[in-house]
Amino acid sequence: MKAQPLTYTSISMQHRPISVLIVDDHPMVVEGLKTLLSDNHTLMVKTHFTNGKDTLDFLEKEIVDVILLDVNLPDINGVEMVKLILDKRATIKILGLSTYSEPSIINQMIKNGVKGYLLKNATSDELVNAITQVDQGNFYFGSEVQKILADSVSQESKDSPKLTRRETHILRLIADGKTTNTIAEELFISPLTVETHRRNLMQKMEVSNAASLIKIAVEKKLI
Repeated sequence: MKAQPLTYTSISMQHRPISVLIVDDHPMVVEGLKTLLSDNHTLMVKTHFTNGKDTLDFLEKEIVDVILLDVNLPDINGVEMVKLILDKRATIKILGLSTYSEPSIINQMIKNGVKGYLLKNATSDELVNAITQVDQGNFYFGSEVQKILADSVSQESKDSPKLTRRETHILRLIADGKTTNTIAEELFISPLTVETHRRNLMQKMEVSNAASLIKIAVEKKLI
């Protein structure tokens, strides 16, 4: 079988520039990004907007490959914008680009569907690499962002008491509202053993009653 000739269309598709939409309410940031990205022949800034509404109106009619999205917008916050954008254009790749370094915000952006997140002090090379990576369907998180998330997970781990498998099981049964006798019958252990586990749980959680025990366990995502 003869090999099919490489057509002009396939060549142009392979070498097409990545179209980028900038969404940021700081004019100096926008101009800086446009200048930086215009120097790279693999990227093309299609347009920019300073608010959420104009961005969503644009996406009703147009499409881009990658959106650089700030968290702080004057009308719709960036976290919510991620969901709104993907509801309209599910194939668009969103890269968070912000000064916000709080783990809770970064994690919420990830949960809502961003493909990556960079702080605005990232280098130009890292930004270009991030855009290229997310356009290809990969995830990309800046080195500082990775450290922030890792430190957050480490701190959560330190703050959470270490429970045995049996303690975790009993904790869930307590949260279900089951009594000591019921738990003992279900686990084939004595009520005294259940009470011992209950006291150990309260001691580890530093609480004095079942209601507080359940509240802390939920907050620490142990149940």
